[in-house]
Amino acid sequence: MDHWLSLLAPQLHALAALAAHDGHMTRAAAALGIPQSSMSRRIHALEADLKTPLLVHAGRTVRLTAAGEELARRIREPLRELGLAVDAVVGEGDGEHGTVRFGFPLTMGSGRLPDLLSAFRHAHPGITVTLKQGHGSELVRDLETGVLDLAVTIPPPERLPHTVIGSQEILAALPRTHPLAAAPQIRLAQLRSETFIANPPDYHLRGSTERWCAAAGFTPAIAVEVTEFATIRELIARGLGVALLPHDDRAPSGVAEVPLAGEHRRAIALARATATLAPATRHLHDFLLEAAGTPGP
Repeated sequence: MDHWLSLLAPQLHALAALAAHDGHMTRAAAALGIPQSSMSRRIHALEADLKTPLLVHAGRTVRLTAAGEELARRIREPLRELGLAVDAVVGEGDGEHGTVRFGFPLTMGSGRLPDLLSAFRHAHPGITVTLKQGHGSELVRDLETGVLDLAVTIPPPERLPHTVIGSQEILAALPRTHPLAAAPQIRLAQLRSETFIANPPDYHLRGSTERWCAAAGFTPAIAVEVTEFATIRELIARGLGVALLPHDDRAPSGVAEVPLAGEHRRAIALARATATLAPATRHLHDFLLEAAGTPGP
């Protein structure tokens, strides 16, 4: 064990970085702060030491073999844990300085979460929080590959440590001129004959929309697929269809948000890339849990 660790640690770190950057050698090298030639030598040396092919070359690009992907997945968290242990010992983990790579869903770009991030910035000015917005599966993938340290995800990820911090109500988003726009509440079945606007199939809300409509006895007629929620609302305001969406303070005036009868909610989680958090990441993690009124793990 000691022999392999001393021999392979830099090489394994290079492999993990390469996997995190989808086989892009230049970006992985930049992330490690080493020349691309050194990056390439480390990977080739690892292949030679393990006597196992880890890369497949396709022109100017490379991709990891199945063995390379599996090894990168297994070593990612141990390498991070080792780095955190070293930081703590040498005093680089004071927690009031550092960078936290934080992700959050496309549906939470306005309202409470930006307010909390602003409050955190004022409370901890020495910590830099870099932000990425994406849909649920993308954020989970970025946590798993080490691109993100912390993320709010919908739904909670199955394979990562996380804490459920709340839920998100889904409403019927209708054109302001729709006959049901002024109703205090509607049943989803009342939208049976409507044209729906939705996200692509790999978005969690698309799957939820289809399941809820099926439970209401119909298949939604989805005529338009759009990745951006703001665009969906703009299309609704122009009378091109209806959608199931969370509340948004920035919704156009031409959109009415009407509550749905029954339970139409999605769980919100604060997910971590690793069980052990770097001090700066721990500060943001605990700050968000406290704001949600949720005890820490």
